[in-house]
Amino acid sequence: MTDLCYPFAAIVGQEDLKRCLILCAIDPTIGGVLIRGDKGTAKSTSARGLARLLPPIEVGYNPKSDAYDPYNQAACDNGGDYDEIREMSTPFINLPIGATEDRVLGSLDFSKTIQNGGKRVFSPGLLASANRGILYIDEVNLLPAHLVDIMLDAAAMGVNTIQRDGMSISHPSKFVLVGTMNPEEGDLRPQLLDRFGLMVDVLAPRDAVVRSDVVRQRISFERDPDSFRGKWETTETEMKEKIQAAKDRLKHVTLSDDLILLISVVCTELKVDSLRADITLYKTATALAAWEERTIVNAQDIKQAAEWVLAHRRRQRPFESQQDRQDTNELLDELINNPPPPPPDTNQQDHDGNNSNNNHEPSSLTGNNDEDKNMQTFKASKPNQIKKLELGKQQKGVAGTGRRNKITNTPQRGHYVRSVQTDKPVDLSLDATLKAAVVNGLHPESGQPIIYPENWRRKVRNSTTDTIIMFVVDASGSMSARQRMEAVKGAVIALLTDAYQQRDRVGVIAFRGIKAEVLLEPTRSVELAEKQLQRLPTGGRTPLAHALLLTSETIQRLRRHEPEQAMLVIALSDGKANVPLPDSPQGVDAWAQTEQVATQLSALKIPTLFLDTEASLIRVGRGQDLAECLKASYLRLDDMSADGLVHTIRQAVG
Repeated sequence: MTDLCYPFAAIVGQEDLKRCLILCAIDPTIGGVLIRGDKGTAKSTSARGLARLLPPIEVGYNPKSDAYDPYNQAACDNGGDYDEIREMSTPFINLPIGATEDRVLGSLDFSKTIQNGGKRVFSPGLLASANRGILYIDEVNLLPAHLVDIMLDAAAMGVNTIQRDGMSISHPSKFVLVGTMNPEEGDLRPQLLDRFGLMVDVLAPRDAVVRSDVVRQRISFERDPDSFRGKWETTETEMKEKIQAAKDRLKHVTLSDDLILLISVVCTELKVDSLRADITLYKTATALAAWEERTIVNAQDIKQAAEWVLAHRRRQRPFESQQDRQDTNELLDELINNPPPPPPDTNQQDHDGNNSNNNHEPSSLTGNNDEDKNMQTFKASKPNQIKKLELGKQQKGVAGTGRRNKITNTPQRGHYVRSVQTDKPVDLSLDATLKAAVVNGLHPESGQPIIYPENWRRKVRNSTTDTIIMFVVDASGSMSARQRMEAVKGAVIALLTDAYQQRDRVGVIAFRGIKAEVLLEPTRSVELAEKQLQRLPTGGRTPLAHALLLTSETIQRLRRHEPEQAMLVIALSDGKANVPLPDSPQGVDAWAQTEQVATQLSALKIPTLFLDTEASLIRVGRGQDLAECLKASYLRLDDMSADGLVHTIRQAVG
């Protein structure tokens, strides 16, 4: 049979990606790799190729049933069902995006349970199949958060524990976790990001020569896979042997106390909160030394490992700017050339009664960020963490990956909370159905339960749905006065922070000059939303009518695709509309047109919050009038800073 697995060694470029995968193969306790990048950048090809570089595993085998041990163990205490030992390739399990919790964890085997007279039989899931292998999750950021949590727990503990359907079972689940994501499709929560040991960004090559080399290699492979693999067989064998030698060498690699201190200083200087980063940095540097055939870790190992270990852990909040790789390297070079002193005796203090380590000079990475003095573009004030946006009475939602709005009775999605009688055998609660059947008695001859339709019990589940939050932002000239735009951007980013934590989607519509435009379609990519907002210039007239019309059209378009989706509109403007709709007749009243469009938007019955940005000295009051047309909650920006505005929004919508 033709082997269709592309050779790992034949992958052109992507050196960081390949190195991270190899390090996790050397030491699986590193915690796996999160790969961020567009499709078609060799993410899955690299992961599959890595599995071929790992040695085969010995697994229990039953010659009578021609079956391998479902937990990939070489020996097990199951009464000798798998009494032979055979070799098999390292498992590579590709988790489908629509996988259910039952499929991942394992569940009750309904047919075998009935055959055994009601005695529960467990059917292992994908976490059992991945034991001693690689678990690959494409688009991990789109999976329900509780499933990601389950897999990260199993990867960290090496054990999967199931307590469901009346069973309590634990089985080994040691694997290399490889997850991929496209950042434009949304981020993982910080708590989940921190659980991945390494992260690497991958991009398609920008060099035409390199790209053409990739194409030629792929064409050659598809024409004759066996011949192509044969050309790389020697290189692949050498890599296999080198990985195994590094695994054997790993237990002999040492790291000095000075370098352990260096690791902690680096994590402290870069404001990394989680201690998991320090431990993972140590393990990665150790594996790197083993790969390079050394038994002593040096400072360059730590510098290299820091790029992969700290990339996704450096931000304390999702909108705080990341220092680029050059800043990280400069800090590491400084610390390597001027290593920190050994830790002082904790009982000794200086003459002023202060601990000596309080006298260290602050790092250049913690200095002040000067505001951009560009008169047309304002930076946002530092965002504040805000309470959850409680939207009050929500539209009925469908199942999603958000966390804000809890819904019940979602078909085959969400947490199983209880069971109810049903007349359709869909999403049956197997344990409840069997219990109901057993109550009616077993078959007199077979001794098995007889399941009638009246015994069917359906699972009732709790799930959550996300919210689409559309920001409608006035970027006209009046917003540049008294740094009003700075406060507005800061408030919006604070609200985006909450949306990020709740896995909501956010969109941005901005208006200035003669028209409005959709700066950002609804997305979970908080980085993209923040970037678009920070770049938003200020100036020109106020085409508010067009902004509200575009908001209405956008909402109706989204509703056609997701008719039960919960939505919220947050508009920020002074209400001083002075530009009519495009192609309007000469002399049309821009304000009257704006009121008409606002009334039409209110008919969509979308919860709306209007933030009036009009200055307090000379007030026309158009903002409040417009809020009435929109049937929106009304707040005045007035002289508030971003902090004050966030506090007010907390009281209004929290």
